[in-house]
Amino acid sequence: MLNIREFLNDKNHLLKLNWLVGEENSNTFIRDTSFESAEIVGHLNLIHPYRIHVFGEPEINYYNQMDPQRRSYLTSELISANPPALIIAENQIPPEDIFKACEIENIPLLSTLQSAASTIELLRIQLSKKLAPRTTMHGVFMDVLGIGVLITGESGLGKSELGLELLTRGHGLVADDAIDFVRIAPEVIEGKSPNILRNLLEVRGLGLLNIKTIFGESSVRRKIRLRLIVQLVRRSLINEYDRLPLEAIYEDVLGLQIRKVVIPVSAGRNLAVLVEAAVRNTVLQLRGVDTTREFMDRQNQEIKKDSFRNQIKNNTQKQKK
Repeated sequence: MLNIREFLNDKNHLLKLNWLVGEENSNTFIRDTSFESAEIVGHLNLIHPYRIHVFGEPEINYYNQMDPQRRSYLTSELISANPPALIIAENQIPPEDIFKACEIENIPLLSTLQSAASTIELLRIQLSKKLAPRTTMHGVFMDVLGIGVLITGESGLGKSELGLELLTRGHGLVADDAIDFVRIAPEVIEGKSPNILRNLLEVRGLGLLNIKTIFGESSVRRKIRLRLIVQLVRRSLINEYDRLPLEAIYEDVLGLQIRKVVIPVSAGRNLAVLVEAAVRNTVLQLRGVDTTREFMDRQNQEIKKDSFRNQIKNNTQKQKK
């Protein structure tokens, strides 16, 4: 949940809103009942009474042209819904009825010199970021060949060492240990490092390494879209996973299905090369190239050919008899 005071303290340098009435009630919560920011803020509309309403010049003129009875009804319906805030844009003068009603009910009323369209656009962008679903996951988050890869697994399997080896191969570090993921769009999850851990990688025996200082500016990324999860598992547990899965494996992250590969860990395996291969294969799958399916099709064709040859052979033998 997000209240008006908290939101304005963080974003008012962009929004440039001024308080008119209701600053005492600025702890009013913005209802994040929908993932779509269009339902949280918009032009004056009683169909969505619980959102932030923005009055531009057309809305003010429309309101002022109403007869007193209609104006009173609209004001009553609007205020009774207890909206998080009302915003008067384009340096318009707020209608007296609206001003008094906000004053009596202690509803935040703000003004701005910006146009109504610009104000709504800015509010939607900033509210989408603030109210987006988010979670923190454990692992190492890397940029491998332009693909966001989350390396997960039990403690002690070598996730950080694998991340370090990928760095030596020219890939980039996004975050280590704790990664903050945010669903910034219906089909996009973005991950970044908490400020306290930015550019740091912890390796057993070496301690904390400042990757930006050691490998240079190009070795770190501020954020990237999550596209693949690589899970490291002990060799003894590999029987629990299919050696040749017929269908792609997915893991749910913030309501989205993210592609996943499982790599067994054992002495002598070059995990960095395997991760690169997994990423390249994922890119092909995203483009519609399914190597396993192609193999199965070839196998079916060979089975059909063998069956046809055997049938011809049997028919020939019968004719000879």
